[in-house]
Amino acid sequence: MNNTQLANRDDRLLREYDYEDEWVLAADLAVDDDSVQYDTVGDTLLLVIDADGQVTETELDLPGADAAVTVKNGVLTVQVDQ
Repeated sequence: MNNTQLANRDDRLLREYDYEDEWVLAADLAVDDDSVQYDTVGDTLLLVIDADGQVTETELDLPGADAAVTVKNGVLTVQVDQ
């Protein structure tokens, strides 16, 4: 298992786990679940966050298609089987 952890000045946390059979990304977005919209297209995650009127759009390359994406309590979790 490989583990990568990043944090920015706003104390938002991002962790990436690379297991033998699964890749997992967990990100504390620090917003309400209703502020997050996402979709996957092939091996790309499209993420839109509306934080009090400030909209941020992000595209993330995933290590494969068929990602399972959830948002719960402001934490985005992306799981991709390898």
